[in-house]
Amino acid sequence: MNSFSRIDSVRAASSGIAANSQTQNMHERLDAPKLTADAILAAPKPHERIPPTERIVAIGTSAGGTKALEVVLPGLKKTCPGIVIVQHMPEKFTAAFAMRLNQLSAIEIREARDRDLVTPGLALIAPGGKHLLVRRNGLKYYVNVVNGPMVCRHRPSVDVLFRSMACAAGRNGVGYILTGMGDDGARGMREMFDAGAQTFAQNEASCVVFGMPKEAVRMGGVRDQLPLERVADSINRLYAL
Repeated sequence: MNSFSRIDSVRAASSGIAANSQTQNMHERLDAPKLTADAILAAPKPHERIPPTERIVAIGTSAGGTKALEVVLPGLKKTCPGIVIVQHMPEKFTAAFAMRLNQLSAIEIREARDRDLVTPGLALIAPGGKHLLVRRNGLKYYVNVVNGPMVCRHRPSVDVLFRSMACAAGRNGVGYILTGMGDDGARGMREMFDAGAQTFAQNEASCVVFGMPKEAVRMGGVRDQLPLERVADSINRLYAL
């Protein structure tokens, strides 16, 4: 299959995923209480010193995110830091979505499994219907894939991922909040910011929906805003910082 047809298939799959997500999850999400990340894990301890180690990148996105990831991930080099991703998406779609992105990219991309190590040149996408948390063991990072209630009316939740990054990585973490509706991720990004992480939001001009990045900016957790086409380069340059 040539590159155009592969990209075309990802876009077609993305459209189908978005439609299915709306029809299957809307009633459950609207009826769910709007819980915070406290429902899954405790808040980071203020001023906790986390020893320096390799960079680790977290990306959170929702509406428009499938196409945004289609731009970002194929632009990454194999030497980029390990990446963990929450894309709001229903169950049974994330594995196929990750597989299609993997075909377009130099790095390895796949659906996360519990206790997977986060290593350079690898991107792990949260399974639909499960939360994704980053943990640390010595100088290594790994993930937990867990059940639990919806947080910010989402499962997986960006707030949960970003809070776990604040707790496990501190200033070694780098966060990107991309296009999406609502405010999931805004509080978690502020927690990453307070822990010393570098934090970025996709700018309004390049977003399909500026809701999540706008709320993260409003809460004071964003160090800089970037157009979508500059996100991959920003990640590629992290090892040079």
